[in-house]
Amino acid sequence: MIKLIATDMDGTLLDERSRLPEETFDLIRRLAEKGVRFVASSGRRYDTLRWFFEPVADEMDYVASLGTQVYADGRLLDREVFSTLSVIRLFETCQMFDCLHLALYDAGHAYLLNDQSAYVRELDKDLPDAICVFDPPSPDVSIIKASICCDRPEQIMDMAYVLERELSEWFTFLPSGSSWIDVTPRHVSKATGLAQVMRYWGIERDEVMAFGDSMNDYAMLRFVGHPCVMDNARYAVKQVAECVIGSNAEHAVQVAMRELLESL
Repeated sequence: MIKLIATDMDGTLLDERSRLPEETFDLIRRLAEKGVRFVASSGRRYDTLRWFFEPVADEMDYVASLGTQVYADGRLLDREVFSTLSVIRLFETCQMFDCLHLALYDAGHAYLLNDQSAYVRELDKDLPDAICVFDPPSPDVSIIKASICCDRPEQIMDMAYVLERELSEWFTFLPSGSSWIDVTPRHVSKATGLAQVMRYWGIERDEVMAFGDSMNDYAMLRFVGHPCVMDNARYAVKQVAECVIGSNAEHAVQVAMRELLESL
């Protein structure tokens, strides 16, 4: 029996305009009544996710910022912070390449390590009210997330490879969309965050269904017992899926949630 659903947001649960279909709230409530927990697992920060799910924000769990912010039952289970030295190394490495533009995040701010015009202002990268700075924030700022904008989309896989070669002892680099590379501390992923939520509720891997579409979902999909991916997903992600469903434009995750509800 499925006891927990975990889903990515952009390209998965959200529609093609990055909106959350209204039916999602009712599905979350009805599944909870049947004993099925719902987890938003995303690169977006915790406060941004709560805004998306405002009508049911207190009735679900969160693996936010790619696993550095983990909440279950309204409780903070974990918060991973980038070390100051690792942030400096990341900044220095990005400066080696003219096509890479680093963005750092704390719980409430985004710091752009370049002129703002160098960045693609995508809503799915959570960049409202960004602050342009010339150096990484001071050590008293707790960095929980990092992303790199690559202004040469055709080179994004090459740049992810280069970053991995330069900084593999510190980070994992995950291409996301056409212009961004997500950065996580080496030991952190959506899978590690989800594992903490599962441990809290006493849920096993074969009782979990997860949905995703991109490389930052790969670890989570490999971890759960029932990985489902979108028709619009990357090729490598589709290869490890138990099933491939429709696209996010077709609200395919909501369809799958409704089918699960009807089967209970």
